[in-house]
Amino acid sequence: MLLEFKMKNYKSFKDECVFSMKVAPKQKGLDYSILSEKIGRSVHKALSSAVIYGPNASGKTNIIGAMETFKQIVLRGNIRNVEVKDSPNAASNALELIPNNTLSAAEPVDFSITFIDDGLLFNYAISLDLGRFLEREHERKVLMETLRVNDAILFSRGDATLQVGDMEVVRSYLVPAYEQNAKGAAALAQSSLHNEELFLANGFKTMFSAKLASMIAQWMDKSFIVIYRSDSMQLVRKFSEPKKQSVFIEKTLNDAAALFGVNSNVLGYVLDGEHEEAQLCSIFKGAERSAAIPVELFESFGTIRFINLFPLVLQTLRKGGVLVVDEFDASIHPMALMNIITLFHNDELNTHRAQLVFNTHNPIFLNSNLFRRDEIKFVDRDDETHCSTHYSLSDFGTAGANGVRKTEDYMKNYFVDRYGAIKSIDLAPVIRSLLDKNREE
Repeated sequence: MLLEFKMKNYKSFKDECVFSMKVAPKQKGLDYSILSEKIGRSVHKALSSAVIYGPNASGKTNIIGAMETFKQIVLRGNIRNVEVKDSPNAASNALELIPNNTLSAAEPVDFSITFIDDGLLFNYAISLDLGRFLEREHERKVLMETLRVNDAILFSRGDATLQVGDMEVVRSYLVPAYEQNAKGAAALAQSSLHNEELFLANGFKTMFSAKLASMIAQWMDKSFIVIYRSDSMQLVRKFSEPKKQSVFIEKTLNDAAALFGVNSNVLGYVLDGEHEEAQLCSIFKGAERSAAIPVELFESFGTIRFINLFPLVLQTLRKGGVLVVDEFDASIHPMALMNIITLFHNDELNTHRAQLVFNTHNPIFLNSNLFRRDEIKFVDRDDETHCSTHYSLSDFGTAGANGVRKTEDYMKNYFVDRYGAIKSIDLAPVIRSLLDKNREE
């Protein structure tokens, strides 16, 4: 269960951005959107969903990009570039693309995340010296790295320094040899720090707790599902017997596709006996012949996006986790999207504390009967500094001239610029200038 994600000096976000899934105070109504879990004596409450609004180029995608970049750094365990471009988010592979490009001098890039998994409250934070924007040859360095579990500091790393905290709170997770040589492990860990490597994925994992390091990596990999540029998303399915020619049809996917409108054929994964990855096809059966046609050649773009997205929704709801999607609503009908959102708001179906976060331009979700004020987020960008800011509708409060009450028409107020994060666009002067130039010529 995600509680909070923070970043600083990531692309258009020069100042610290706090993306919170915590329940804001004094927000009433839509209690079915609230998830809760007790850790020790504290009850932590989180939102089951969040929707992000803002004009084009405001920085909405940068929030999701920062999440994916941080995730990839943690899973790699270092801050070196990688040559394999397995994501459309270039900053996750080429870290010189991360720093804010308006800075005249290098400033640290900060990330932190707070989440709950398997009864433990994790907070992991890093501060990185990546140089200035596009400075590829800069000697990168981990400036700060901390790990807290259930509010106890397990380790705190500074620039070439390491302090190990009280491990009593995670005693059952420690490697067997730790207690016999705790001081020696701390001294060895201090001497083995590497500027470009995360202590979590290296020294802490080998000398202190492989279990905790694995828990964090597994949550990042399997439960923190970040889809950057969902228009380029393609779900890949692998099979244990790739050499066997066969067709695999999933009933749940086809039942959902039928409701979506795919009912003249079935969808199936076709193995050709040569490739490990199966090809998703539209399968037709007739009286005399049958055919399997790749979905991109037969189905609409919206249908393909739904087919790729739905299994991730299903996985998130079945196992719990966070599904973060950039341009969630592209080419999919609002009624289908509305139904997916209500799945996360349904206490009877969302039994594993699953969460959905997405950005959109569709104003239909600005609805007090669908989203709480703390679930509605905004991103705006200053025309002079070119830097982004992030805030929630709940930040306006409920009192005073700028207060926002639950009974208000959020959509109407947004379009009359009461909340910001909207930009008036008039292309007429550009066209008029072009036509005048043509006349002169």
